Amino acid sequence: MSITTVTSRELNHDIARAKRAAKSGPVFITDRGKPAHVLLSIEDYRRLAGEHRSLAEALSMTGLSDIDLKPPRLRVEIPVSDLS
Repeated sequence: MSITTVTSRELNHDIARAKRAAKSGPVFITDRGKPAHVLLSIEDYRRLAGEHRSLAEALSMTGLSDIDLKPPRLRVEIPVSDLS
């Protein structure tokens, strides 16, 4: 992960560059030399915010067809006590 710092003026002149940089890490935006904002990719934001996928989103993930969802059967034998 790389961290990029840009001034507000640089951001206004080349927003596309900042958006590209956000794909590889946070972009700190400064005002008068002090960090004021952070630009993140949506994936990084969701990870940090702890957003969870809906069931529909989780089930539509690629690669799920390769998962074996049929676990082996467990046979449990209960011993019979002789109560005579």
